[in-house]
This record gives sequence, structure tokens and C-alpha cells, in this order.
Amino acid sequence: MTYQADDRALCAADFISFVNQVWPGEYDLQLTRAALRKTINLTARDGEALVGCLRILSDGYFFGTITELLVLPAYQKRGIGSRLLQLAKAHTPTMLYFGAQPQAEAFYQKNGCQKSLQSYAIQKRE
Repeated sequence: MTYQADDRALCAADFISFVNQVWPGEYDLQLTRAALRKTINLTARDGEALVGCLRILSDGYFFGTITELLVLPAYQKRGIGSRLLQLAKAHTPTMLYFGAQPQAEAFYQKNGCQKSLQSYAIQKRE
């Protein structure tokens, strides 16, 4: 397993293929490319295959958030998510805030993350 902090060469097509294995959807290549350029991308690869990714969105001073931490189902429970969180802590310019699904709370607590503010969402207008 190889890990890379701030993977600026992360290919949008590879990322879409990866994400579709975790969160199937209709993802636009150009919009994905633009989104990846705006985030710090931490990756885990098995050979050439992308198997894990954590993305950080930050203003570099006041605020940072983990937009998602994804590991392919076949690679879960192997420490990949934990290693990506360690890399995030080492490579973020700010404190990180993020939301978690209830079933993932134990994972984050085991990895030293402290429960903080409750999160809210505002849906974009259609």
C-alpha cells in the first residue's frame, strides 16, 4: 500500500471510477476535475489502483473540513482510513471540522477525533 499526501496528480476519471464503487452516481468529469483542484487530496493505492481517499477543503488559516474519507469496501478494516486520518493531521494547515455518519462515529473516536459541534445542512436550490 502506498500513501500520498496532497496528490495533485489525482486523475478525475480515476476518482470518479473509485467514488462510484462507494457512492454510485452520475458525476461530471469537468466538475470533478475542478473540485479536485480545490482540495488537498490524500490517497491510498494498491499498486496503481486508488483504494482510499481523504479530501480536505481549507482556506489555509481559519477553517478546514474533511469533505470525505472513502475506502473501497474490499479494503476496509485494514487501517487505510486510519492512516489517511494521520496524514490529514500532519498535512492540514488548520484545525479540521467534519460530519460523520452515526455508524462511523466509533471509528473516528478510536482515531483520536473529538466529537464537537453538531452539523447542519442547507440544501441548494434547484
